[in-house]
Amino acid sequence: MSKSPAKRRAAPRKSPAERARIQTLFERFEAAESDPRTELSYTSPYTLVAAVALSAQATDVSVNKATARLFAVADTPAKMLALGEEGVIPYIASIGLFRTKAKNLIAAARILVEKHGGEVPLEREALQALPGVGRKTASVVLNELGVEPAIAVDTHVFRVAHRLGLARGKTPDQVEHELMGAIPDPWRTRAHHWLILHGRYVCLARRPKCGECPVADLCPSRGRET
Repeated sequence: MSKSPAKRRAAPRKSPAERARIQTLFERFEAAESDPRTELSYTSPYTLVAAVALSAQATDVSVNKATARLFAVADTPAKMLALGEEGVIPYIASIGLFRTKAKNLIAAARILVEKHGGEVPLEREALQALPGVGRKTASVVLNELGVEPAIAVDTHVFRVAHRLGLARGKTPDQVEHELMGAIPDPWRTRAHHWLILHGRYVCLARRPKCGECPVADLCPSRGRET
């Protein structure tokens, strides 16, 4: 049986020096980009949910190319439902797992139309009840829309959190819990985007660009591809 959030082990306590290091680290992220945002294209809570769901195991660039055409004809749950599963597939066939994603898009659209009046519910439990929307997708949506200071831990965030010494957890859930405890309040709503963008463009999985890193002097992993 998995531990409930209330029974999770407390995040490791940080020393004053470590808290100061983390403070400086996020001050620099903020100085470089004060309002980081997702690179997925969206125009409404619904198109954001759909885009994030489609982005699983796919790049934002490939998703944006597909949704530019898809959202031109189906940018609401009702329009997506009318398009139907077979109607959705040609628009997203370039994205991995497109058949499963098309099925989930239509199933989610049906729930939104029938149970939520065509609107996206902006509370975690209801969001995660939608087909194709797991904890990570819900976290991205809630954080991007300013509803909840959530941190969605993907491969980039997981890698950067470990390299920067912000977390030591072995699972995304553990890393999320540690990050929420380590990151000061003023930066929690933006931390997800800073970490993911840092991992995407600077702290690469192979050959990280330590020479271009604005926080290299604060990084315990500098020069190591860990």
